[in-house]
Amino acid sequence: MTNPITPDEQAEIDNWFTYHPPTPEKLEQYNFVRSHSKELARYVLAEVPRSADRTAALRSLRGTVMAINLAIACN
Repeated sequence: MTNPITPDEQAEIDNWFTYHPPTPEKLEQYNFVRSHSKELARYVLAEVPRSADRTAALRSLRGTVMAINLAIACN
């Protein structure tokens, strides 16, 4: 049996998979997130011992930045 897609779900899919050109305001937000995340990544590399956990932390940070950017892009 197939589940019907609700209008809200369809709107969400349409929003997620549509190109959202950046506005000047969104570019400012992206730059803010990236610059602060880059500082945190530098801290992790400089202060946290090399380990699988450090690698996981950096990957998580990268994923977090991507999720934030998606949230900004899709409002």
